[in-house]
Amino acid sequence: MTEPTQPTESTASVAEHLTESGKLALDLFSGARRLIGDEIAFARDEILDRVQTETQLFNEFLSKMAEAHSVNDIRTMYEVCGQHQIDFLQRDCERLFRHARRSIEATSKFLGNASKS
Repeated sequence: MTEPTQPTESTASVAEHLTESGKLALDLFSGARRLIGDEIAFARDEILDRVQTETQLFNEFLSKMAEAHSVNDIRTMYEVCGQHQIDFLQRDCERLFRHARRSIEATSKFLGNASKS
């Protein structure tokens, strides 16, 4: 029968590299999971905020419509409500661009840290 051989230095080195690779992969996947979780939470919050704001704008529109008693009042109401809608879209786009910038920075930082490891 053959005797079991002692692990050589190259075998230990290979095992060490495999262990390190496993740790790096685990770090990569846990970081990616965290980034995806953050994105899901952001999307959820954005949808709820958007629905709430749209509901408020619609309620404002209905109350202004109920107050309008002449053609001039209706025209003024459309101008005011249209301006509110434009302001909302502008704020919404600015918020989305800020989020996109933060997401790109977080992804770059994550990938930069992953490549340094």
